[in-house]
Amino acid sequence: MFLGKEVRVFLKGQAREAYAELQRRDDKESAALLASFERVKELLKENPQYGDPIRKALIPRRFLKEGIQNLYRVELAHYWRLLYTLEGTHIEILVFVLTIASHIGV
Repeated sequence: MFLGKEVRVFLKGQAREAYAELQRRDDKESAALLASFERVKELLKENPQYGDPIRKALIPRRFLKEGIQNLYRVELAHYWRLLYTLEGTHIEILVFVLTIASHIGV
């Protein structure tokens, strides 16, 4: 709950693919990244604005073309990061994780 609203977290696009790939892998880095993601997911449920906001002028065009108006970044283990956007209604806040990638891949 955040400000009296339920917060739900969804994986979308590249983030869904990256998460599935991390689950398939059987190495320490993947396990650390998955644990890091789960920790961040719980933090986002408590405070959807937990991440660092990205200035509108710096939002990548591919996201702007999708109609994304806000973007946040959260650092994960092993120098990976997560990008997400927020949408909301009077009842709930939706967190859409768009990208999970190494800092090189973002």
